[in-house]
Amino acid sequence: IMETDSNVVELADLPYSKQSAGGVKIVIAVPSDSGINKPEDIKPGSKVTTEFMNLTTNYFKEHGIDVKVYYSYGATEAKVPDMMDVVVDLTETGETLRKNNLKIIGVILESSTKLITSKEAWNDPVKRKAIEEIKTLLLGVIEARGKVLIALNVSESNLQGVIDLLPAMKRPTVSKLWNSDFYALETVVSKREINILIPLLKDKGAQDIIELDIQKIVK
Repeated sequence: IMETDSNVVELADLPYSKQSAGGVKIVIAVPSDSGINKPEDIKPGSKVTTEFMNLTTNYFKEHGIDVKVYYSYGATEAKVPDMMDVVVDLTETGETLRKNNLKIIGVILESSTKLITSKEAWNDPVKRKAIEEIKTLLLGVIEARGKVLIALNVSESNLQGVIDLLPAMKRPTVSKLWNSDFYALETVVSKREINILIPLLKDKGAQDIIELDIQKIVK
């Protein structure tokens, strides 16, 4: 959005990237053995390769660093040092840059995936309703990431001990089983905790424990 100066409506931040739920950065990188440790160390007249021409040009101009910026048509990091001196690239973990013997010396922008629409579409009531529905579904998918639903049965005598172990978004759902002194419990837990939690629940008397993937959580 900033690179193209797009006149759009930002509807939601979608914290999603290829390898995590975090964001990405547009960074300045140079060869690891260049002796350059910060943007101000870049020599005047250095050649910079990037796919983000406007952001890069504006950054160096604002910081008074005299460089020549060239558009990259892919494989940006591979052009340094043989063809270019500096690379400005999008990265999530920095792993690709490190594999190409590059080090990050500055961050131009931190960003994340955005849900956007045109102002024309947003001002149309019919389209706006459809866009809001899409937004709800997308946010529901993101909210469900890293979470699972756990369901189990437990006797009345062990009920409180099991409830004390269960984390919940609000409170666990507890239902009395028909013609029985057992209860059914359901709650949402972090996927990272589930393998530790299940044995603890079993030790507290939980039975018929089921772990289910969640596709969406719509708040």
